[in-house]
Amino acid sequence: MALLVLLQLVQTLATLYLPTLNADIIDNGVVKGDTAYILRTGGFMIAVTLLQIVCAIGAVFFGARTAMALGRDVRAAVFDRVQSFSAREVGRFGAPSLITRTTNDVQQVQMLVLMTFTLMVSAPIMCVGGIVMALNQDVPLSALLLVIVPVLGVLVSLIVRRMRPLFRGMQERIDTVNRVLREQISGIRVIRAFVRDTHERGRFGVANDDLMDVSLRAGRLMSLMFPLVMLVVNLSSVAVLWFGGHRIDDGGMEVGALTAFLSYLMQILMSVMMATFMFMMIPRAEVCAERIQEVLATETSVVPPLRPVDAAGPRGHLELRGVEFRYPGAEEPVLKDIAFSARPGRTTAVIGSTGSGKSTLLSLIPRLSDATSGTVLVDGVDVRELDPAVIAETVGLVPQKPYLFSGTIASNLRYGRPDATDEELWHALEIAQAREFVERLPEGLDAPIAQGGGNVSGGQRQRLAIARALVRKPEIYLFDDSFSALDYATDARLRAALARETTDATVLIVAQRVSTIRDADQIIVLDEGRVVGTGTHTELMAGNDTYREIVLSQLTEEEAA
Repeated sequence: MALLVLLQLVQTLATLYLPTLNADIIDNGVVKGDTAYILRTGGFMIAVTLLQIVCAIGAVFFGARTAMALGRDVRAAVFDRVQSFSAREVGRFGAPSLITRTTNDVQQVQMLVLMTFTLMVSAPIMCVGGIVMALNQDVPLSALLLVIVPVLGVLVSLIVRRMRPLFRGMQERIDTVNRVLREQISGIRVIRAFVRDTHERGRFGVANDDLMDVSLRAGRLMSLMFPLVMLVVNLSSVAVLWFGGHRIDDGGMEVGALTAFLSYLMQILMSVMMATFMFMMIPRAEVCAERIQEVLATETSVVPPLRPVDAAGPRGHLELRGVEFRYPGAEEPVLKDIAFSARPGRTTAVIGSTGSGKSTLLSLIPRLSDATSGTVLVDGVDVRELDPAVIAETVGLVPQKPYLFSGTIASNLRYGRPDATDEELWHALEIAQAREFVERLPEGLDAPIAQGGGNVSGGQRQRLAIARALVRKPEIYLFDDSFSALDYATDARLRAALARETTDATVLIVAQRVSTIRDADQIIVLDEGRVVGTGTHTELMAGNDTYREIVLSQLTEEEAA
């Protein structure tokens, strides 16, 4: 940046010096008919011009390099901060808004920085230098500047003041367009199934028209800027020629001095125009910078421990003591006084009606969210005190909506353990009942996977997600309704294979399907965020009405027995 400012200074001083040389040629060369003087001074002007060109190219190069580096660093900072967010912070901003802030907003700030380095640095130097050089040519004529510059400044500031709220509205409407478009792309099957194409086109049209209306209002103000500036510039030129002509007629100044003065006036007004162009960008970039700062200034509710500790107790042991979870601003907690333990070699299942808090409970163990009260212990240590890397190694989560990344089957399976061998991948696929369909693919493990796993079925996606967790070989497995897309036969085979593979691990299953969890060593029944029963299938059928009601809604008395 220091080199950039130096280059801009040299190139601006060279630009300011050229009109003086030109006036010198007119007064001492052309008027006197001295050709040799014209050639000498003209050659010196060419040298000054070459110096100006070299410095201008260098300034633009370093300005672009610095601005692009800033954009890279800000994008990285926003990305890193979003990666630290819990589900609570992501939900507060919304995915479309976070994408806009990371891309479009950063781009606006980056462009402002680029324009600042290439235009704004030289503008004040040229403006101040132009005024000094104009005074050097003719002081009385310079009095015009006392009128011209303030008038231009007032006009520009009035327009910029009205543009700022419009630019904030534009960025918010870009968020809306992104959200609607994202919903429509993700939900295209639902839209087609319910024949809602016309309705969705209308929804997008409303969001699109809102953005257009705000953009038009901002555009109209921007379109006023340059005509007003050019009007002031041209009126100023006429005034200088008018008063300057009278000064020459009176013998108060030379023709060359008037030419130079007019050049300096143009340079002064051009610097104001460059500043004007910057002022048009500043309101939008300022709004974007505020939106970026909102993300960077937001602290995650899942705070990493200052002094992380290692596990102290038996490996794979999980315990919850008096756990409560409440969303910000909610009147009632989602989970209340949850207490149970799970040990290696045993399968613990959690069942309950929709909305009873099963998935929320599971999310507290790997610290996707933190309990608002109570304690979640992994290997005898509060998860809030454990090193995040230790949690990642100890806990393997298969989420309710399994997500696959664009790449290959192998790259997805190695996501948690990059050094896994092909044999280990095939072994995990076999346990997850996915080996057969992967072997049928011509590329096998190198078969491509689209973003989100869009090119495989729901059941295949679930099995690949389970295989990914198995490759990691954690001490605690968390399955969040991870068998719902499987047929009963595949579900049964997978659970049998899992039971053999996870004999030394703790398994915690959340499920809606009774057949998935009936053989668990311990079943926990949730109802409205509370534990209303704990035991085996037989014990709960005999003594728990909530569990019995859930079972009989899916099975007959004979099947349940």
